[in-house]
Amino acid sequence: VQLQASGGGLVQAGGSLRLSCAPSTRTSSYYHTGWFRQAPGKEREFVAVVTWTGSSTYYADSVKGRFTISRDNAKNTVYLQMNSLTPDDTAVYYCATRRSWDSSSRYKQAAEYEYWGQGTLVTVSS
Repeated sequence: VQLQASGGGLVQAGGSLRLSCAPSTRTSSYYHTGWFRQAPGKEREFVAVVTWTGSSTYYADSVKGRFTISRDNAKNTVYLQMNSLTPDDTAVYYCATRRSWDSSSRYKQAAEYEYWGQGTLVTVSS
């Protein structure tokens, strides 16, 4: 599965952006989808994840209350709504998917995902 992340850009602190993630070709498979980000000189870090049905979502503490992950399976698209952005949110944002889900796990590790998108740059100016 090839994923395409889009929606990044330059925004002022306090602003909002909505990122989108969709496969480049329509797939009938069911995937759970996460967002990660990587700032310059830092390791890739977990941001949020949503199950295929959308019934469960989990967030990093750093974005909880500001970011919302959601999905529209009719459009085969996962979204990351980002509000109250700060310069610390500046990073390349990646979406990733995996096929299985164990309710005892939160899938916050990049190695737990099977497919990745190319990333979209979010820059938050102060």
